[in-house]
Amino acid sequence: MIIGIGSDLIDITRVARVMERHGERFLDRIFTAAERAKAERRAKNEKMVVATYAKRFAAKEACSKALGTGIRHGVWWRDMGVVNLPGGRPTMRLTGGALARLQAMTPEGFEARIDLSITDDWPLAQAFVIISAVPLAKP
Repeated sequence: MIIGIGSDLIDITRVARVMERHGERFLDRIFTAAERAKAERRAKNEKMVVATYAKRFAAKEACSKALGTGIRHGVWWRDMGVVNLPGGRPTMRLTGGALARLQAMTPEGFEARIDLSITDDWPLAQAFVIISAVPLAKP
């Protein structure tokens, strides 16, 4: 059953301007080490680096909406990180307040699954998050 849905659309050039203005301070405040490593592997192409950050920013916004909190009530930017599963499918890894909120909204006897879709087409980046509660496997 779906227990949360969120989406976000962002102008990539807005992220580029914030990165120019605030640099490392912005990146450290918003993105996890794994997200930064993913973006920096694309350093040969500055547009790809910025688009990578923008997609992850949109994913965090979408996730916070799916959690029903936005970026408040103990849910912070770095509590939500985009990671890829072994097959390459993106999902969110939650920690801190975001994980606590996810656990609180997941019914007993179920586990949460976070499905994420991210895309970009310059100058826009978009993310959709669906949080589902799936029954725990019976032993």
